[in-house]
Amino acid sequence: MVLDRINFLKDEINKHNYQYYVEDNPLIDDYTYDQLFAELKKLEEEHPEYKTPDSPTQRVGSVSEKFFPYTHKHRLYSLDNTYNYEDLEIWYKKIVEEYGNNVELVCELKIDGLAISLTYEKGLFTTGVTRGDGVTGENITPNLKTVRSIPLKLFEDVDIEVRGEIYMPKTSFEKLNEENMEKGEKLFANPRNAAAGSIRQLDSTITAKRDLSIWVYSSILDNIPNSPQTHYDSLMYLKKLGFKVNPNIRLCKDVYEAIEYCKEWENKRAELDYATDGVVIKVNSFAIQNDMGFTARAPKWATAFKFPPEEAVTTLEDFELGVGKTGAVTPVAILKPVLLAGSTVSRASLHNFDEIRRLDVRKGDKVLIKKAAEIIPKVIKVVETEDRHSKNPYGVPRKCPGCGSRLEVRAGEVNLYCTNPDCPAVNKAKLEFWASKDAMDIEFIGPSMIQQLYDKGLVRNPADFYRLTMDSLMTLNLVKEKSAANIYNAVQESKTRSLKRFLTALVIKNVGKETADILANQYGTLDNLMNASAEELAAINGIGGKIGDDIYEFFHDEKNIKMLEELKALGVVPPPVELPKSELFKGKTLVITGTLNDMTRDEANELIKKFGGKAASAVSKNTSYLVAGLNPGSKFDKAQKLGVIILTEDEFLEMIKSEEKRL
Repeated sequence: MVLDRINFLKDEINKHNYQYYVEDNPLIDDYTYDQLFAELKKLEEEHPEYKTPDSPTQRVGSVSEKFFPYTHKHRLYSLDNTYNYEDLEIWYKKIVEEYGNNVELVCELKIDGLAISLTYEKGLFTTGVTRGDGVTGENITPNLKTVRSIPLKLFEDVDIEVRGEIYMPKTSFEKLNEENMEKGEKLFANPRNAAAGSIRQLDSTITAKRDLSIWVYSSILDNIPNSPQTHYDSLMYLKKLGFKVNPNIRLCKDVYEAIEYCKEWENKRAELDYATDGVVIKVNSFAIQNDMGFTARAPKWATAFKFPPEEAVTTLEDFELGVGKTGAVTPVAILKPVLLAGSTVSRASLHNFDEIRRLDVRKGDKVLIKKAAEIIPKVIKVVETEDRHSKNPYGVPRKCPGCGSRLEVRAGEVNLYCTNPDCPAVNKAKLEFWASKDAMDIEFIGPSMIQQLYDKGLVRNPADFYRLTMDSLMTLNLVKEKSAANIYNAVQESKTRSLKRFLTALVIKNVGKETADILANQYGTLDNLMNASAEELAAINGIGGKIGDDIYEFFHDEKNIKMLEELKALGVVPPPVELPKSELFKGKTLVITGTLNDMTRDEANELIKKFGGKAASAVSKNTSYLVAGLNPGSKFDKAQKLGVIILTEDEFLEMIKSEEKRL
């Protein structure tokens, strides 16, 4: 029967893909594999009704107009990190003080790639999403299907969500850059950038041609019967399902064995064919993990030890001045290109002019540079040479490089600022920030596009983005009808970005993403915030008097009011934030402990906030309620001693249901 043969071929090819791409142990030669693949492809073409999503022929890729946002069912957290072993010992000491001396740890190499989440239903790969901001990512399923080390079908028919890191092997990276150089195309800075650029191609046939792979490092096991009870066992289970798990993981009995692992791989990592910038260390027991919980951004039961950044010596060829969105003028070192931590570096931060004086760095000096947190190159010292003192010291500028206006120092700050409120360089920096991923996230609009828009007088303030038409966009260099449509649609989509993003994008003095989030949750709408008094703003926890004054002044400046009115008239209106409709938990602090049956801990914390309460991670005398799931641990004992009211999960949910009925 044709169907039987197709199923046989799919199973055989999937098995050989696993042996080749995951186990690195091929059982057949390439010719035999190609023959099997060609036969399957021919049978599926003749009988398209038998073609299924898990077929190996579905890895070829397709073309998409754009990626769509996808809200993660379970949030992807960041990791706290450290560069010294003393911090690891302090972290571990706190754990053993609460949970006893026999707390095992699992060490894994920290892969320098792109974090993604994979969802499987009944063993079939259904959805692949980028990490994004941890709450919302982009659905890149077609692209991830082209990565051959990602199984399309598992060895068991289970529902599971898996996290991993997409990476490009170093050898493949070098080969890709060599090919691009021959073609005169863009060179990638490092393997991570190459992997990220490859996996986010709108044309996934391009992704399919790039040699990408994955290391899987964790999973959500809520729906797995008799699931593993430790992180190490869960990794072994993932390997059993057919996932590619890094072979260099190690189960350690304590932090001292973990430190030995870090020391070992600090030197050995150069031998690997993939980039790694540290070690992730996790508590092995899921029961302890559940009890320890999370901070606002990271799990308490895991940390990352970062390897010391690599250093290199090169020549500082010149100084360049940059003008930021706040008007701050900062010096940048222009360097003779040098390879550092896997990428070619030609620019480095000097932070401010006090730093130049402190280093006494001069044009033509040999300088030592390193990458701060493996990302931003930084000049750390001057290498003494016989002739360096014959060179002229760097003179601090007096005029803005963007407009020629006088520079000033503000009280209590080290930066120099442009005094011109209409400085073109500052305006362009603000426009770049408005369109950036941290703010309104307008796709297809970057620095070069904004330079053109500004030079042609099409965009001078954020409201002008929303006056752009297809015709005006097609006056730009290299912008044809399809590109103009993409840009126009991206601008229109940004009109309803969240209030938090909108407030971040406004570049209010001393208001970053975190403060914007506080304001959005406090006031719910832009109008409410604009009507707030300086006293009200100053009284908000996390704001205070100085920042409150800055916010109040921004929203009472005539120029800003006019811009906000223009934005509103053009349809740029952030949707209202859903503020607590209930005062059920108003003024109360709740702590979750143990394993919950009907919801995740994150979902429970969101319910607490929705009903006006504060979700905390530690029990104290200020705790109003402890919601206790299965295996509640030491928080339960502490709550009993302090006389905290203890609720079961069912009691907690019953309170919620009763309140919802009342509303």
